[in-house]
Amino acid sequence: MSYVTPPELAKKMIDAGEAKVFMSTRDTLIRAYMAGAILCLAAAFAVTVTVQTGQPIVGALLFPVGFCLLYLLGFDLLTGVFTLVPLALIDKRPGVRLRGVLRNWGLVFVGNFAGALTVAVMMAVIFTYAFTVEPNAVGQALGKIGESRTVGYADHGAAGMLTLFIRGVLCNWMVSTGVVAAMISSSVSGKVIGMWMPILVFFYMGFEHSIVNMFLFPSGLMLGGDFSIADYFIWNEIPTVIGNLVGGITFVGLTVYSTHARTGASRRVPVAEQAAEEEPVLVK
Repeated sequence: MSYVTPPELAKKMIDAGEAKVFMSTRDTLIRAYMAGAILCLAAAFAVTVTVQTGQPIVGALLFPVGFCLLYLLGFDLLTGVFTLVPLALIDKRPGVRLRGVLRNWGLVFVGNFAGALTVAVMMAVIFTYAFTVEPNAVGQALGKIGESRTVGYADHGAAGMLTLFIRGVLCNWMVSTGVVAAMISSSVSGKVIGMWMPILVFFYMGFEHSIVNMFLFPSGLMLGGDFSIADYFIWNEIPTVIGNLVGGITFVGLTVYSTHARTGASRRVPVAEQAAEEEPVLVK
């Protein structure tokens, strides 16, 4: 059967985290770069579809194609390694240290950002004919997204920051659920179905994804958005990264690990023992 049971799933998650800790710098950067680029091309696609159809649900339905492709190709997003890599440390796998976990996160962040920025520049060139004309409708929409999701939060002060953080938490709760759901099946169709649903939820609900934002906000700056680089990092990227970390490891990684890799002792009496206790004793 293509279904992977939860205990097997937990072991696969820990194994995947361990493998990423010991991956070479070159491979980690290449895989992260391609993951960021593919996901952000899908984001550009989803925004284009939304603008052209006027139906956000259509863009949300189609956006997961990028996530599915990058996962099937074995590329890494920061949101995924936030969830999987710490499990190898928690499980005390030989040679896994906190330094290795932080190294992996740092390399994946750099690779994702480079891939996202590459796509941001390319799409900005397309939307403006190499910056010779005003941005088209999609380019203008990207600029407005950048404004509303930076200075829009800043206008609400601490309440805006809390809202941003919670959106980051909820985002990686869904995204990492997609990563883990893909491991539940050994078939391509099963993996795609498992990934598609939670990714659709996060995108349509407008939750904050640190890698997608690495495309949206640099694009917005290049396409006339009225916000600054400081606005982007302080009022979006940094809180989003922290929220993504908390959401992934807390609501996905640790929950699966604690109940399937380190299952609590059962209070139920085994059937064989129960039968032995109930068997009558013959007195001679």
